[in-house]
Amino acid sequence: MKVTEATVSTIEEYVPCDKSRLAVLCDLVKVRLTTLVLLTTVVGFYVGAGDGMNLGILTNALLGTALLAWGAAALNQLWEREWDGRMVRTADRPLPSGRMRPDTVLALGVGTSVLGLGWLAATVNPLTCFLGAITLTSYLFVYTPLKRLTPLNTAVGAIPGALPPLMGWTAATGEFSIEGWALFAILFFWQLPHFLAIGWMYRDDYAKAGFAMLPVIDKEGKRTGGQTVSHTMGLLAISLFPTLLGLAGRVYFFGALALGIVFVIAAIRFASQLSIRRARQLFLISIVYLPLLLGLMVFDKV
Repeated sequence: MKVTEATVSTIEEYVPCDKSRLAVLCDLVKVRLTTLVLLTTVVGFYVGAGDGMNLGILTNALLGTALLAWGAAALNQLWEREWDGRMVRTADRPLPSGRMRPDTVLALGVGTSVLGLGWLAATVNPLTCFLGAITLTSYLFVYTPLKRLTPLNTAVGAIPGALPPLMGWTAATGEFSIEGWALFAILFFWQLPHFLAIGWMYRDDYAKAGFAMLPVIDKEGKRTGGQTVSHTMGLLAISLFPTLLGLAGRVYFFGALALGIVFVIAAIRFASQLSIRRARQLFLISIVYLPLLLGLMVFDKV
């Protein structure tokens, strides 16, 4: 299928606008992404905690995870500042817009990353700190350079993106288990159709910056559409595991089943009509899907 609508990268050229220092700092640390990371960490902790919640450990886990997320976001933008400046969707970030200096971002990124790892090690447990270190290093030194080399970068990048709920689980339990890995798998599979939808919407932007995203390499979109459908179907199956493993009850099971079916339908529609409109619909459904699924898991925790 060929694209049936103009891509979003044909919008107006970037024009810088005034921003407060707080707004610039929020852009640097990707506040919305960090919020999602912390939400999944809380769910992993809550589900793993059983009958009792140690609020002190939870607070420390969230603080350490937030510091790590801020550091990773800052260092990622430092690495990609030249390429961010070529894309309309990222040209207003602190570095390409000239609102922050590279040396300042480097100091902030390294400082918050080291502080976050130290905080997790000192106040939570070594296992959660280890997972945090894996998250940080794989995001910066594996996923980030792979974005310019291979479309497999999306699958690789989904690994650090899926570790926060497992970090929440290990913060609560102090150990790995199949239940914690099930939470990891849900986040892993969710990210793939989510980012493929973004990649299709901004494929021209990614191409200008030289990123080897699948929607850029896959001109006709057959692989993009096929993988979107297969990943959402995989997510549907994996999302039922919390009930099968005794973490959640029947309300969660049937709710996850219904949400998964809606997600799969949106993916099939996108694959059959590879347009910006269908990609945006898929993206929005993915945004709604995750908090609803996690909310059901919390509500119907066994």
